[in-house]
Amino acid sequence: MDNILIITIAIVAAALVFDFINGFHDTANAIATSVSTKAIKPKQAIIMAAIMNFLGAISFTGVAKSLTKDIVDPFALPNGDVVILSALIAAIIWNLVTWYFGIPSSSSHALIGSIAGAAITAAFLAGKSSPLNYAGFTKIIQALILAPFLAFAAGFIIYTIFKYTLKNFNLDQTNRRFRYLQVVTAAFQSYAHGTNDAQKSMGIITLALIANGYQSEADGVHFWVQFACALAMALGTSIGGWKIIKTVGSKIMKIKPVNGVAADLGSMSVIFSATAMGLPVSTTHVISSSILGVGSSHRIRGVKWDTAQRMIITWVITLPISAIVAGGIYWIFTLFM
Repeated sequence: MDNILIITIAIVAAALVFDFINGFHDTANAIATSVSTKAIKPKQAIIMAAIMNFLGAISFTGVAKSLTKDIVDPFALPNGDVVILSALIAAIIWNLVTWYFGIPSSSSHALIGSIAGAAITAAFLAGKSSPLNYAGFTKIIQALILAPFLAFAAGFIIYTIFKYTLKNFNLDQTNRRFRYLQVVTAAFQSYAHGTNDAQKSMGIITLALIANGYQSEADGVHFWVQFACALAMALGTSIGGWKIIKTVGSKIMKIKPVNGVAADLGSMSVIFSATAMGLPVSTTHVISSSILGVGSSHRIRGVKWDTAQRMIITWVITLPISAIVAGGIYWIFTLFM
């Protein structure tokens, strides 16, 4: 096998590993509220999330196409295949670090920051101008930043409606009914996660195939790429992410079924809207922000703002740190090139 084919296979493998890690890293957010309220047993929640993630992942390709063309020009990348491999390794490292410490950071931020960092480093070392598509890159960053605010507002509004609509109902009966409904919203939450998050790896693999001449940009996302990424995420989901479930499900606020349903509906609306527009968003940020919105509507003092602060700091530092790590990994690769 020639070197280009070998490194392409390495990129595909790394992208699938990233998707697998994304499965147990990010999908925990999708089922955290339903598990924490005991609406569904943990093993059942994970099986359900794995299936719904898979179905969501094979349903759409718009986000993958955005990643393929909106961040970098694959034909202008110096050592484009090494850039992509460096970005994937950096994103995997950051995901594993944050998972180990139980911090619900963004796989989307890690991946996008890593691509930008590796691409800029490659251009700098080659003495060329940056290959970043700044218009597309800015659009993606704007979506990543705006989505949590929209999710916070959606969670706040939906729970406020619930609060005033259900104020004359028996609390125990209401929570019992919402516990059943929460199983449904958790399933759709997992489906929404699959429609957006799995597509990021699809876009990376497609980018590598284009950069190495194995397909044209007009071909779009091949079905085998779509299926492989969906399967990798589903398998990762089956492993579970208990540390992150604990953080999202209990350390932000004490969640009851009615809170969980409101949070799921708020985050789902934002994720589905972003997927429909072909924009990658951080499902981690969206789900956590929706829970914060619900908590603020319910009782501001009931929100554990120290946990929220730690999460927000992690969100802010993910892009620059992943970019620096990816740039460093690319530089190490160049020592052997």
